[in-house]
Amino acid sequence: MASTSPFEPTAALSLLADCEAELMIGGSLEMSPERCGDAAAIASLLPSGTRVYVNHLPNHGLAQSLAALGSVRAAGLEPVPHIAARRITSRDELQNFLSEAVRSVGVSKVLLIGGDDPQAAGPFADGVELLRERVLADAGLREVVLPGYPEGHPRIPQAALDRALADKLDLAKAQGLTAAIVTQFSFAPARIVEYCNELARKFPGVPVYVGMAGPTNAATLLRFAQRCGVSASLRAMGAQGMGAVRMLMHTEPSDQLRAVAQYCLRHADCNVVGAHLFSFGAVAKSAQWMNRVITARGAPI
Repeated sequence: MASTSPFEPTAALSLLADCEAELMIGGSLEMSPERCGDAAAIASLLPSGTRVYVNHLPNHGLAQSLAALGSVRAAGLEPVPHIAARRITSRDELQNFLSEAVRSVGVSKVLLIGGDDPQAAGPFADGVELLRERVLADAGLREVVLPGYPEGHPRIPQAALDRALADKLDLAKAQGLTAAIVTQFSFAPARIVEYCNELARKFPGVPVYVGMAGPTNAATLLRFAQRCGVSASLRAMGAQGMGAVRMLMHTEPSDQLRAVAQYCLRHADCNVVGAHLFSFGAVAKSAQWMNRVITARGAPI
């Protein structure tokens, strides 16, 4: 998204809204493997080919997501399975899943995460180890999506996170896989923008999808935020006052989306290509919110 020349306030607001809609059109969201019917609801609200990530839940085998991935493909959307390295019980489990997902569902990309399980269930301690095995490339995948952490990780030092991301990008390139980054959600717009700028400087040309917390209730939001390590931005919101009051009633990512759109318009080297909504089980609400941002600008679905 290119930078712009100076413009009048009304024109600036229009351009900003257009950029917000563009981030939604190029965006993605996630669904549970246990809720296959959500795919049809998403397809009725968002553009054909929208990326839909299917979660790899704790204590669930990869094969349990195949039905949901198939429902996403049947709905005209792009299925992207989560693969949590520490939850894979064996190399055979991974190879069999990938073979079936590529063959029967047409999966071409995956989101590779480490997984927060305290002990690895099988041979892979983290995403770097899994990538080194070349299982993804050998299965015929074309793209690997990697996690980014604007506020760090609650259990991994920042230096280790930075090194792991660089290693994974190098491994993907060496294996002929394209790579993208999807970030953890945050409630600190300034930190989101700062992190996007860091990614553009360190990894120019790598597409970035900025994670945002989709509409949900305060209790659910706080539970996921504490688990995912974004408590720093929660504390910052409380210090600002207005954020804490808003969260008691409802949350939706307008502030985060606007900050990212402003960043994209001001920086010609911006890597951001879309937003990713964490739905926390409320997929329809997230898709409806994305739809409103898109259709407000008259963009077709």
